[in-house]
Amino acid sequence: MNQKNWQKIRENKQFLQPFLVREKVIDAIREFFKKEGFHEVETPLLVQSPGTEPYLEVFESTLVTPGFENKKAYLLTSPELSMKKLLAAGTGSIFTICKSFRNGEGISSFHNPEFSILEWYRVDADYTDVMKDCEDLLLFILKKLELNANGKNKLEYQATEYDLSSPWERISVSEAFQKYAGVSKEDMLDEKKIVKIAKSKGYLVSEFTTWEEAYNQILLNEIEPHLGKSKPTILYDYPASQAALSKKKDSDPRFAERFEFYLAGIELGNAFSELTDADEQEARMVADLQYRKELGKVEYKIDSDFISALRLGLPRTGGIAVGVDRLVMLFANVPSIKDTLLFPVDDVFDYVGRLFPGVV
Repeated sequence: MNQKNWQKIRENKQFLQPFLVREKVIDAIREFFKKEGFHEVETPLLVQSPGTEPYLEVFESTLVTPGFENKKAYLLTSPELSMKKLLAAGTGSIFTICKSFRNGEGISSFHNPEFSILEWYRVDADYTDVMKDCEDLLLFILKKLELNANGKNKLEYQATEYDLSSPWERISVSEAFQKYAGVSKEDMLDEKKIVKIAKSKGYLVSEFTTWEEAYNQILLNEIEPHLGKSKPTILYDYPASQAALSKKKDSDPRFAERFEFYLAGIELGNAFSELTDADEQEARMVADLQYRKELGKVEYKIDSDFISALRLGLPRTGGIAVGVDRLVMLFANVPSIKDTLLFPVDDVFDYVGRLFPGVV
């Protein structure tokens, strides 16, 4: 019978070490953003209208209040909408560290249905400013944990050394498709051509395969394995359809000001120059909800309060969501987020078999 984490800690206090690193990482995050002049905020985890991302499934519940009609309720996939309401209220730059929940994604070394997310929004900024925040934050954590031996800004993870020094590697999505998959920008954006290319590469393709499915097959299999190999990589300027809450690029509206950053084969964060146009945002969210319905996902209403906040005015803002558990993995030098969670899902729920391959 596999031991649970609390049982392992009771038997061997050395097993507690990654969780002490977790505490230090979170302390460092708070210190960094306070130093940068951000306010820490709290947002609700239980809401009536969560985000509209088509592929994210929610945990559904019911709010029971005696004397009132029962309300459908959902656990958040991200605190984003609530935080943007606060930005519209005039809070200035803000951050939060909170739990988020995503259903149906599976459980692995990188996934747990309940996870911790760091989300921050810098006002009077765009995604390039958030890129700099990411570089500065990871270096700050490295130094606070006294892991930068001899001031070299190197982090050792799973017997490989990674250079966290600024600037990080930066490559656009279209450049990466050309460099690593041999697919041009125009072919990448053309639905018929990219499906044909995916088929020629041996991916599973049918007459019903969409542009997005072919795009993701190439991205996941041929692009992502090359990112963050020796130092962090910022992959930026995604096709506009892949950035529902992001501002489109003025120079080429086919793309949006979005980036993700990677290290050691792990995707750590997803960032935008935030969309501030209420009409465009509402249209995108309505389309997303319709697509959710077509996919058979849980249905709910748009967050009209969020749209009202945008109409009042959202300042020019860059924002990002970062997976805290994955970040702790790196700094604690452990192979799975199970080693960063005191109560991972398979310690809380009864499962037959091992949910985290390779993890004892």
